[in-house]
Amino acid sequence: MQTRNILATTLMVLCAGTALAQTEHSLTGNVGLFSDYRFRGISQTWHQPAVQGGFDYAHGSGAYAGIWASSVSGNSYNNGAGLELDLYGGYRFALAQIVGQGLTLDLGALAYIYPGARLNSAPGVATGEKYDNLDVYAALSWGAFSAKLSLAATDYFGLDGTTAGYAYFSSLATRGASRGSSYLDLNYRFDLAGISEGLALDTHLGHLAVRHYGELSYTDLKLGLSKAFNGFNLGAALVATDADKAFYQAGNSAGLSPKRLGRAGLVLSVQRSF
Repeated sequence: MQTRNILATTLMVLCAGTALAQTEHSLTGNVGLFSDYRFRGISQTWHQPAVQGGFDYAHGSGAYAGIWASSVSGNSYNNGAGLELDLYGGYRFALAQIVGQGLTLDLGALAYIYPGARLNSAPGVATGEKYDNLDVYAALSWGAFSAKLSLAATDYFGLDGTTAGYAYFSSLATRGASRGSSYLDLNYRFDLAGISEGLALDTHLGHLAVRHYGELSYTDLKLGLSKAFNGFNLGAALVATDADKAFYQAGNSAGLSPKRLGRAGLVLSVQRSF
């Protein structure tokens, strides 16, 4: 009898340890197809479709890390770029309960990498400056609402006194570093399950403030519907900005008229998580 009790107790401890290990660690993935890749309201694919996907690791303590990638257009990223690779990590923890909703703080860093891409200082003349960018961020979430502030720890996607003259206008070329540029991201999700199961309305308002280059600052907004259906997430979102079209436009090697990258448009998407 004593032996059976010892075996039963040992089995219970092992099962509990296994369950704990399963709950402390999680790895998820996602893949999606988008009619346009909009980053902070600006098209990264010359208003063409994009394929995206990534993996996320989370620990029960609140620590997390991930990798994400998307196709981008060489019309916006010179000298060989066709890929954006994001690496991120941080720590998320609960602060308090307010009116029945948990207030959560998220602190982290995100590196944007564009393999092979270099900015130009003149037409066809590549510099050693990369588009790569590092953001540090702090985010608060409370129920369906979230607010996030990101600060560029490097020059904002390679923007400095050397690259500004060609990438934008010569009048900007003496401004120097853009390190410290900020982006404020506000979001609210309305659950519309009462209308249709898995339906939600997503609202977003963002503002980019580019340090030393105020002409490049702008506000963007998004209004979108998403629907969970047979393991997929279908989306349709209206995206718009007030970005100055003189700065946020790009042509191509065929000499076609430049496209306004911040103009209003409808983005359709289909995603799958696993």
